[in-house]
Amino acid sequence: MSIELKVPAVGESITEVEIGDWTKAEGDLVQKDQTLVVIETEKATVDLPAPASGKISRILKRKGEPAVVGEVIAIIEPQGSPTAQETKTAAAPEPQPAAKPKAAPVAMPAAEKAIAETGANPESIKGTGLGGRILKEDVMKATAMPQTEGGATPAPSSDRKEEVVRMSKLRRTVAERLLAAQHNAALLTTFNEIDMSGVIQLRKDYGEPFKEKYQVKLGFMSFFIKAVIEGLKQIPQLNAEIRGTDIVYKNYYDIGVAIGGGKGLVVPVIRNADRLGFAATEKVISDFGARAKDGKLTLLELEGGTFTITNGGVYGSLMSTPIVNPPQSGVLGMHSIQERPVARDGQVVIRPMMYVALTYDHRIVDGREAVTFLKRIKEMVENPTRILLEV
Repeated sequence: MSIELKVPAVGESITEVEIGDWTKAEGDLVQKDQTLVVIETEKATVDLPAPASGKISRILKRKGEPAVVGEVIAIIEPQGSPTAQETKTAAAPEPQPAAKPKAAPVAMPAAEKAIAETGANPESIKGTGLGGRILKEDVMKATAMPQTEGGATPAPSSDRKEEVVRMSKLRRTVAERLLAAQHNAALLTTFNEIDMSGVIQLRKDYGEPFKEKYQVKLGFMSFFIKAVIEGLKQIPQLNAEIRGTDIVYKNYYDIGVAIGGGKGLVVPVIRNADRLGFAATEKVISDFGARAKDGKLTLLELEGGTFTITNGGVYGSLMSTPIVNPPQSGVLGMHSIQERPVARDGQVVIRPMMYVALTYDHRIVDGREAVTFLKRIKEMVENPTRILLEV
């Protein structure tokens, strides 16, 4: 009996997915629990395994096509269950039609016009488009004449090509959410700079024993997460959200950490981050980073969050204006650490400095609160002992 491969429920609010890459084709054998296809949701990608061993008889949804939860996207014939084709007797095979000659590509509309104008023979033109289709550039190249002194248009070079790639559902959702944030919130950004000398020295002094004890590297992010939590306690508006005409203040701290994954930007959330120590925080961050590259983060890990931190410094960004992740009211942007001359006690000294940016929703957070929050971050990170003592 045939087995239907259906789109499973992948999230409470998700009703539609997009089909990604198939690992098998029609007619291929597959083992139970082997990944058959990747389905993309608005928040993550999910591997869909085979419900049973057998042969894929039909694939009903191709890559890039939408499908709703519960929809059948493939048919599997279990092992030992002959398909209709396999039950036909060898004694009376159906006559096979004569092989048809391979059709020549269908030129693209712009190419057809160019062919008509130049009188070119489409049989002699090599198509470089999808499926061998002839592009306008192919026609121009095939019919190009040497440039004259009168300034005739030169023939396009052979490397002038374009590639059209459909945006993934995750990328489209990220784009829609970020655009909505700019349209639906009154976003402002304030900046400050942080002397990272204290944290760098602390990591230099205790980085190795920390790694030996906890089997994880002591990074910068855990210091900023701890500092952010102390800042949110002082300025609760940045840990709140607007719901209709109400302001909802959160008494918990779920901190999202923006990560550039293989499929695009994702923001996994560290739940109850205020209850985690440095080692536990670093382990969660390390695990998120590794699984984000492989698209293995779960939907639950990407939902919610009361505040977000993004670190453009890992890509070399010196300064940026991060965008709030709605319905949150604030996002902190970290940047590259650079040695710069600064004034200390009347003297010019060289210190490792980092610009930080806070983008906030001015509907709920006033400028005074935003500046105070960022100043609190600066004080905590420049004096990491205060983070440990929570003062």
